[in-house]
Amino acid sequence: MPEHNALDPIFNPQSIAVIGASRQMGAIGNIVVQNLIDGGYQGALYPINPSATEICGRSAYASVSAVPGPIDLAVFCVPEKLVLALARQCAQVRVKGYVVITSGFSEVGNHAAETELCAIARAGGGRVIGPNIVGILMNPAKANASFAPCLPYPGRTALVSQSGALLVALDLATHLRKFGTSSMVSLGNMADLDFADCINYFARDEHTACITLYIEGVKDGRRFIEAGRRCKKPIIAIKAGISEHGAKAAASHTGSLAGSVKIYDAAFKQAHVIRAATIDELLDCSQALSLQPPMRGGQNIVVITNGGGIGVLSADAAEQYGIPLQAAPAELQAQFRTQMPEFGSAKNPVDVTGGAGAAGYEGALEFALRSPWVHAVAVLYCETAVTKPMAIAEAIVSGTAKAGGAHAKPVVACFVGGEECQKAQRRLLEVGVPLFTEPAKAMAALAALRTVARFEEQEPDEAFVPFCEVDEAAARRIIAAAREAGRSVLTEPEAKAVFASYGLPVTRGLVATSAEQAVEYAVRLGYPVVMKIVSPDILHKSDAGGVKVHLRDEAGVRAAYQAIVDNSRAYKPDADIHGVLIQVMAPVGREVIVGSVNDPQFGPTIMFGLGGIFVEVLKDVTFRVAPFSAACARAMLPEIKSYKILQGARGEKRRDLEKLTEVTSRMSQLVSDLGDEIAETDANPIMLYEEGKGLKIVDARIILKPHATGAPQPSAH
Repeated sequence: MPEHNALDPIFNPQSIAVIGASRQMGAIGNIVVQNLIDGGYQGALYPINPSATEICGRSAYASVSAVPGPIDLAVFCVPEKLVLALARQCAQVRVKGYVVITSGFSEVGNHAAETELCAIARAGGGRVIGPNIVGILMNPAKANASFAPCLPYPGRTALVSQSGALLVALDLATHLRKFGTSSMVSLGNMADLDFADCINYFARDEHTACITLYIEGVKDGRRFIEAGRRCKKPIIAIKAGISEHGAKAAASHTGSLAGSVKIYDAAFKQAHVIRAATIDELLDCSQALSLQPPMRGGQNIVVITNGGGIGVLSADAAEQYGIPLQAAPAELQAQFRTQMPEFGSAKNPVDVTGGAGAAGYEGALEFALRSPWVHAVAVLYCETAVTKPMAIAEAIVSGTAKAGGAHAKPVVACFVGGEECQKAQRRLLEVGVPLFTEPAKAMAALAALRTVARFEEQEPDEAFVPFCEVDEAAARRIIAAAREAGRSVLTEPEAKAVFASYGLPVTRGLVATSAEQAVEYAVRLGYPVVMKIVSPDILHKSDAGGVKVHLRDEAGVRAAYQAIVDNSRAYKPDADIHGVLIQVMAPVGREVIVGSVNDPQFGPTIMFGLGGIFVEVLKDVTFRVAPFSAACARAMLPEIKSYKILQGARGEKRRDLEKLTEVTSRMSQLVSDLGDEIAETDANPIMLYEEGKGLKIVDARIILKPHATGAPQPSAH
């Protein structure tokens, strides 16, 4: 007996009321009623119309209060101005689900009505899907509660889309592609139910094996991540709208690099969600994820083909998707040779040639699946006059059965040919083997199956445990003082003081307001020193000529002080100059950056990368949503392309990666604790030293979030 799910009345309704049901052909209220009938819905169906007694051959009712039984789901097909009053009637009779097809809410700025709609539903114990949606389609319940043309092709993928138009198009595409679907859900404005709710529901739905998402934006990013991590089923998503939002206005390196796609990539990793690049890839991989097991234990793929060209294309695609083909072991190659003519190839791809026929395919597949070296198999076939597609399909069915079934290891197929290949697809789907039309699609599907296995194989993430030796109150006092002064930018000394309050190792420095004081501080700190302008109005100090380094005597310090002040005033005459920072000259190390940006959907996120040219030109960085453990920080490091430099490339010694992971985790706590105040941070550069010798934060920047009172915004200079 499946466990009861709180959203069952919505996704498995025993009764449905269509509010605004209509006798007029072509009206939404008529289409929804007819769709429910045509789809074979067996529950109680109540068309609601105050001026009709019968609609589509079903008895109609003047209101929901006139309905003779309980109502699980109400589908709203009325104008926006009527929705709230009718929702109140639904709340009075304790309707559980409100599917609001009606538009005219927050998508046109009508936020108040949308908020009130949700409050009404919640007060009556109900939940809202929408508004501004196509509806929802559930194959197990045979309920097409939408104006999409038909129930989707049946299967085990739940497809959740923010776009209603795309959902309608995909509904039709499921039949053309034989893409098996358990449910299709249109979310629209996500006033109440969102992606996290759908993940939580379909994670426990016995009819669903894979969850597929079309995302334009998430409502609560952290809740989305938590739902994804809890789900034990594969989730794949495509993210639309991946432009570099906010980059032009950003005042830090992190802000300028934190485009939507990078934040979502980080969140997807933390949520164990596979990201698809295209609609085709989304559907192809979803099909494989719903039919086949993860590629566990490794990524040794054997490709079996009857043509060298298609085999080469598969090898190219495998490398592109991060699962490059390897030569099969000698023993396995010997077995493959028994299934092909002398001119075949037993390496990998395994070319059984056109002369081997169905028997060659069957034998090679059985050998591959029985081999402990093999983790997955792709069967490729070019249609020829010698061997028909259905014969190859039957060979795949037989070969997998002899080796213990299609689900012992992932098996995917790619047939290139005509109508006979489509018939073979139906046969293969009967035994759960997805069939694709080109090698790249098969390799993308196997890469998705390998990613799911990697998520399974990962040790559970360490729960973030806050560092104890921090002084949040001190950090907030510094921020409050800056706000009191009318500033939304901290000076470098202020930013370093905030960092130090969280145990982050910063270089020592003192702010001088005269050349004489600069000399005094340089002597106190010890030569050599660095000198920098201190002004909340000059963020990019080097551009202003506001930095001097390697100063080793009194004369140099005096000259540098005057030059820095003069340069800064020339650069920005109205700048508020607090003085000149005299700072210990940190030993040279490998430059890295750790920064943050407060994302509107996921909150504080941390960026890591190499500093200097690597961040400014190559943009070689990676992100995570804060806060996170040192173990999570450690997993970030190999994601940058230049990671080998930190490991000690070209004769250099390995850097102190343990200290780096601790500092990155500490920074994640800082920006999480102070997320109500901080918009962006940069610790850049951080001098990272050899293993065991730690690091030093040489420069620091903190941009505050504007308060409602409207703190001044940072200058681009």
